Amino acid sequence: MTEENKPNSTATDETKPAEAAKPAETVAEASTSALPAQAGEAEVAAPTTAPSASDYADLRVGMTVQVHQKIRETNTKGEEKERIQIYEGMIIARRHGYEAGSTITVRKVSDGVGVEKIFPLNSPNVVKIVAIKQAKVRRASLHYLKNWGKRLKETILKK
Repeated sequence: MTEENKPNSTATDETKPAEAAKPAETVAEASTSALPAQAGEAEVAAPTTAPSASDYADLRVGMTVQVHQKIRETNTKGEEKERIQIYEGMIIARRHGYEAGSTITVRKVSDGVGVEKIFPLNSPNVVKIVAIKQAKVRRASLHYLKNWGKRLKETILKK
């Protein structure tokens, strides 16, 4: 209509392509930022295999170890939760060598009471076993530690 309106319309026409280019850039940025998140999710969702007895060939009687174990709990609403519990103690026995059913017996003293747990090495509930110390022992099983008041001489293992 008037010439004043025409330059404004051309000015808006010039700004429109610039504004249209900006969303295209943000879409490209959003797609590149979404790619690492999707790749990270794929890495997390990858299935993990349970360690086997041959993975724990270096475990010996007399070692102080931390056993990371999965615990499944059900709350009052019936929802099932899973957490990792660490059990730290000394290996007093290892049974069945490197077979599928091999186990270790770990003993700790909790509040003055001796507690022993038997862990199957091929169990999917055993996430990992970390060796901390090695005691100097000359027996294949240390069941005498249950009644023995003294401590064993230990050396800290290098990690």
